[in-house]
Amino acid sequence: METKDRLTNYYEAYDEEGRLISKHGMVEYITTMKYIEKYLKPNMRILEIGAGTGRYSHALAQKGYRVDAVELVEHNIEIFKQNTIEGEPVTIKQGNAMDLPDFESDTYDITLLLGPMYHLFTKEDQLKALSEAIRVTKKGGIVFAAYCMGDASILSYGFIRGEIYNIIEKCKLNTETFDSFSNPWDIFELYRKEDIDKLRSEFNVTQLHFIASDGYTNHMRETVDQMDDRMYDLYLKYHLATCERQDMIGYSHHTLDIFRKE
Repeated sequence: METKDRLTNYYEAYDEEGRLISKHGMVEYITTMKYIEKYLKPNMRILEIGAGTGRYSHALAQKGYRVDAVELVEHNIEIFKQNTIEGEPVTIKQGNAMDLPDFESDTYDITLLLGPMYHLFTKEDQLKALSEAIRVTKKGGIVFAAYCMGDASILSYGFIRGEIYNIIEKCKLNTETFDSFSNPWDIFELYRKEDIDKLRSEFNVTQLHFIASDGYTNHMRETVDQMDDRMYDLYLKYHLATCERQDMIGYSHHTLDIFRKE
């Protein structure tokens, strides 16, 4: 089965919209938007590669920014189009993050790569996606690249949910170093910070932030979802105050690498 077919099957069965609007899912969204907004200036052009159902693209377009979006999975594109408000300055086309021939170099002020790195399983493919995101970005422009982290999955799925022996039996874990291993049929590639640093080091870019997009949230998602508004606001304040602390990065299920093209 091709990667596109696997992703189509996964996202047709998965409620991505529902994840992003739950209280625990909103932590990642709120954090990512906070950092995007740090770099927004009037009349900027934005490209979102791997836009999914368009949560970020629509939010930014509704703020008045011109947004172009690329998405691999047709199911997600259909939802993206359904969520588009009349007059919204946003476009969507089908495409692969590793090859964007329809997009010119040095065009966008901000490029969002918030999903593709989750689903690329070789260094060659990962570098292709990063290279394309950087290519279409203007010099001095900002790239946001999101990743799924291995240790958070080992803790939550392996130990908390009791799947650790199944993971070991399937040869997905080194029980000495606790490095994790993924295959395309696993859907998600898992990283450590040093893996992400090595990928970024291949390019002429300057890192601006490396953040824990959801921090410890997914380990306590039931608790977060049951918080009243007062406690949830306090939790968000705590999370945003600590999300750049490097001693806490590895516990986050999602991280965001933010860098400037030189």
